[in-house]
Amino acid sequence: MFVALVPPDDAVEDLAEFLGPRQEAGGGLRWTVPEQWHVTLAFLGDVHDRHLDDLVERLGRAAARRTPVDLALAGAGAFPNPARAKVLWTGVDAGGDPTAEEEVRRMATGARAAGAKSGAGEDGGRFHPHVTLARVGRPIEATRWLRVLDHYNGPVWPADTWTLVESHLGEGPRRRPRYEVVETFPVGRAARTETPA
Repeated sequence: MFVALVPPDDAVEDLAEFLGPRQEAGGGLRWTVPEQWHVTLAFLGDVHDRHLDDLVERLGRAAARRTPVDLALAGAGAFPNPARAKVLWTGVDAGGDPTAEEEVRRMATGARAAGAKSGAGEDGGRFHPHVTLARVGRPIEATRWLRVLDHYNGPVWPADTWTLVESHLGEGPRRRPRYEVVETFPVGRAARTETPA
């Protein structure tokens, strides 16, 4: 399972339209499918049934404590680095607003803490908000790809919902994962629904 920010349809369609003609030139790249694009806040691994209710409750509280921010998908990068790339990605742009950038980091911290405290676990390295666009079997020199993809600047969208997703490996088309939404959590819900004392 993982917790993610899922871009809305218009943001996904805009990125897909930009990538479409470029994907045809991508020999050796395994492009991810638009319906699975997301920004991972927390990777939880296998979550046992006994932890699921507590996890859902904690994620709901954690999301309610955060503030929605406006984001866009923009730019490009590679993991682990452009010289030996195994993953190509587009980044998350908060419009240069340091408060919004910090809020996205806090979302990740909150989602990861909810996973750890519920006993579901939390598995992941340093948080770097991105959407994975393509993977390669053997590392490639990706500077050419990054020059092309770095020109992308997508529409702004509100990051106002966390999504808990279960990934069923190998069950999707062409042996890709099949994603199943387990629960969604409004960001900042507590602040919007509080009644005055």
